[in-house]
Amino acid sequence: ISFFQPSAFLLIGIPGLEAVHGWVSIPFSSIYTMALTGNFLILLAVRRTPSLHQPMYYFLSMLALTDLGLTMCTLPTTLGVLWFDYRPIAFDACLIQMFFLHSFSVVESSVLLAMSFDRFVAISNPLRYASVLTNSVIGRIGMAIVVRATVSLFPVPFLLKRLNFCPRKNLLSHSFCFHADVMKRACADITVNILYGLYVVLSTVGIDSLLIVLSYGLILHTVMGLASPRERMRALNTCVSHILAVLVFYIPVIGVSMIHRFGRHAPPIVHALVAYVYLIVPPVLNPIIYSVKSKHIREALLKMLRRKDQG
Repeated sequence: ISFFQPSAFLLIGIPGLEAVHGWVSIPFSSIYTMALTGNFLILLAVRRTPSLHQPMYYFLSMLALTDLGLTMCTLPTTLGVLWFDYRPIAFDACLIQMFFLHSFSVVESSVLLAMSFDRFVAISNPLRYASVLTNSVIGRIGMAIVVRATVSLFPVPFLLKRLNFCPRKNLLSHSFCFHADVMKRACADITVNILYGLYVVLSTVGIDSLLIVLSYGLILHTVMGLASPRERMRALNTCVSHILAVLVFYIPVIGVSMIHRFGRHAPPIVHALVAYVYLIVPPVLNPIIYSVKSKHIREALLKMLRRKDQG
């Protein structure tokens, strides 16, 4: 059999709703606009408000930056398909998009873990909080997160490039390139790809989720040792935003994993919607969660917007 690699894949919008893509593009455009605006405002608020120059808000800035990256990964191809019915994506461009898309997911997971460590230090050792999480430590954590994601995902495009693809199987099931989706278009043994994909998920998102649960176990243990119920509530209240952000990220991640492993017979629209929820919902909800639950972020945003009105 001669070696074949498609020059391009064909993307698909929402299966079964092709006739109304024009209408579907309206909510999608609104969601993308909300995600970009919300995360940009969070970054701006932290940068312009000296009282927010603290570890907790530096980590929140990392989360906002990651959410911007995740949004920008899928925005061009998704809106290209929905607005202009532009469906081809070059093979190499597809691999690049896939690399960044999965890298930002790993970064998001790592940032949420760093944020849980931040909450643990703040609650269990408040007097040493500032000396433990110095700017240089936060910078090093940020660098480690980026390096970890890059190293974990770097082999993935090359493992796909060595595969022989089927000439007539170039239609993908999303409006962006997803690893599980692309590798299924190959006419070759994809065991190595499946095993490496599983290793990446378990060694990043899997370990992170276990460590987040462990850190909250330790936080609860510390909080239960506090004398008054009021102090306990105050300590736990500082974690609410983070717990919500963790749920908003990990529940769709579990959904995507489940549907790719066990949902072979689910209608294509279910696969598409679960993937959109996984990629679009966290970047939209995180800024809302933090501006609603964090008084300091809310005040900084309001002050910034008032300043704009007066200007």
